[in-house]
Amino acid sequence: MSARSPDTATRVLIAANCALLVLFPLSWSAPLMRAGLLPLFGLSEISILSGLAALWDGREWALAVLVAGFALLAPILKTLLLLMVLIRGGSARLLGWLQVMGKLAMADIFLIAVYITIAKGIAVGRVETAWGLWLFTFCVLASLTLGLLTPRLTKRRG
Repeated sequence: MSARSPDTATRVLIAANCALLVLFPLSWSAPLMRAGLLPLFGLSEISILSGLAALWDGREWALAVLVAGFALLAPILKTLLLLMVLIRGGSARLLGWLQVMGKLAMADIFLIAVYITIAKGIAVGRVETAWGLWLFTFCVLASLTLGLLTPRLTKRRG
C-alpha cells in the first residue's frame, strides 16, 4: 500500500477525525446543563462557551484560559495531530505529543462532572444535564478511541 492510497481502516479513521472537527465546535455551544436558583424558577442553559464568557466577564481570566485550553484547544489539537499521523504516517515524536494531548483532552470531562456534582450538592438550586453534555462526552470518548486505534494502525502499516 502506498502513502497516497490509504487502506479502508485509515480512511474510516480520517473520516471520523474530520467529523470530530465539526462535532467538537458544535458541542461547545450546545447546552451542557440547565441550572436555576430555585426549583420554581426557569432554568438557564449553560454551554462551554457561555461558561467561558461568564468566567471572562467575571474577571476569572486564568480559569477561563485553563478551561479553554482543556475544553477547546486540547481536543482540537489532538484531532489535528491524529489526522497528521494518519495522513503522513506516525513518527515517535508525533505519537508522544498525541498521548499528552489525549490526557489533557480528558481533563475537561472530569471538570464538568465535578461542577455538576458540586452544583447538585449545594441543594439551593436545580441542575439538569442537557443533550450537549452527551454530545461533548461522545466527542471526547470518540477522540480517546481514535487516539488508541491510530498508533496501532500506524504500527501495523509501518
